This record gives sequence, C-alpha cells and structure tokens, in this order.
Amino acid sequence: MTTIIAPRVHDLGDGFNVRRAVPSLQARSVGPFVFVDHMGPAVFEPGRGIDVRPHPHIGLATVTYLWSGAIHHRDTLGSEQVITPGDVNWMTAGRGIAHSERTPGDVRAGRHDVHGMQTWVALPTSAEEVAPEFHHHTAATLPSIERGGARLRVIAGRAYGEESPVKVFSGTFNVAVDLQPDAELDIDGGHVERALYVLEGQAQVDGADIPEKHLVVFDRGSRAVLRARTPVKAMLLGGEPLDAPRHLWWNFVSSSRERIEQAKQDWLEGRFGHVPGETEFIPLPER
Repeated sequence: MTTIIAPRVHDLGDGFNVRRAVPSLQARSVGPFVFVDHMGPAVFEPGRGIDVRPHPHIGLATVTYLWSGAIHHRDTLGSEQVITPGDVNWMTAGRGIAHSERTPGDVRAGRHDVHGMQTWVALPTSAEEVAPEFHHHTAATLPSIERGGARLRVIAGRAYGEESPVKVFSGTFNVAVDLQPDAELDIDGGHVERALYVLEGQAQVDGADIPEKHLVVFDRGSRAVLRARTPVKAMLLGGEPLDAPRHLWWNFVSSSRERIEQAKQDWLEGRFGHVPGETEFIPLPER
C-alpha cells in the first residue's frame, strides 16, 4: 500500500507557485524531512524573479535543488552563492541563521524560468544547536547513475550503492530522478521511510498512475517499481524517522516549544545577525 498526497498550492505572484506536500495530514514528516516544497515550473518576464527577503531558521537544514533556473543565496555567515541546475545548496541552521534567496541580476535581465525543490531536514535532537554552516556542492561532485533510461543524482545520504558528499546528520535518502519514456526504476529499499514526489510527467508505481505534482509515501518494508510513460522528473526522499516529535512554527523547527519562543524573540530583537548586501527583512508573523 502507498499513500498519495496532493500538495497545498501557494501562489507567490508572477505565476510562481510553490506546492507544499509535507507537512500534511497524511504525513507530518518522511524520514528527517519535515518540509517538502516544489517550486515552479514558472517563467518570469525580464525584470521579474524570485525575491525572498532575509528570514531566520533554527533546528533544521535547508536543501535546494534545481532542474532549471538560478537562485542567489546570501546568509548571515557571509556566504554568497548562486545555485544552478544539478547543484546542491545545504544550509545547516542549527542554533540560528538568516538568509535571502533572489534571482541573480544577470538572469533577471532576460526572460527566464525556474523549476526545483526545496526541502527542510530536521536535525537530530543532539544537533539542533550546532553552529550554523553553509555548503555548496556542484553537480559534478554528486554521484550520478545512468542505467536503462534512468538518470539518478544522489543529492544527500546513501542510495543505489552511492553516497553523496553532502554532510548529513542522520540516515538520509535524497535522489533526483530523470526518466526517459518506458524506463523503470526499483525504489531503493534500504531506508525505513521513503517517498516519491513527481514534479513532471506521466508516471506509474506498480502499474498505478501517479498524478504529477503529487507525493507518494511508501509503506515501510514495501517494494515498489516506478515506471515512466513520458519523460519524468521526480525526487526520492526519506531516511531514518525523527528521533522525537518536532514543533514547527514559521521558519523554526525544534523539539522544544520554548526554544521556538526564544527564536521569535531573537528575530524581533535582531540577534540573528545581518545578511551582507541586504537592507530588507521579513518581519515576524503576528501568528
């Protein structure tokens, strides 16, 4: 048995939609993943683009992966990095970091598209307060597997006999999948919790059609086969279950409600630091 989840759609303007599949009523988390967002696909006219003003995080790592487009990351550590398709941006928030995400100026000058996924990984309770870090991994440094019309890129953790160089804090399963028509892929069974998000294309799992832009959560210990009827873009994710329940409020994740209250106060009082090159910020929501 599997569970199919239709994500909630958020329209951010200019035709840019973000679909959130986790958390949901059917899945509060999958492995360590507590947020699963599908960005786009969207096409921006010249002068338009993504503008996510500086905002804070604690207790998690953000993972950004693109199939098209570019995003310029800046953070309070002084990190500055443009991510392009096939790369991975992994930002460990730990005890606290703030960052911005914007379309680079040279890309914004022309008509451009963006399509990708951003996920949040809850850090183990023993690592929730680690020092913040930012790491960028280019596409060429990630394990790539090609067989039978399938191209797999191991974003983080272990899968299909390969291991990503991205530093993780618990057992993690995160793979970008591109399938040609009629290609089949056995879903790696080496992880306790597993899910598949279909970004684009007509896919089947064990012969049953899966709507694009939906998440499939597999039962523990089950075996499953993914088949592409058309070209398919998808992401596999999961890993070890969370070691304790997590509280989520805005951009904060923690095993402690009190810690989230402290993070709210820290953002209100400017204790997260300044993102170089930025003069704006997202204020703390009222609720």
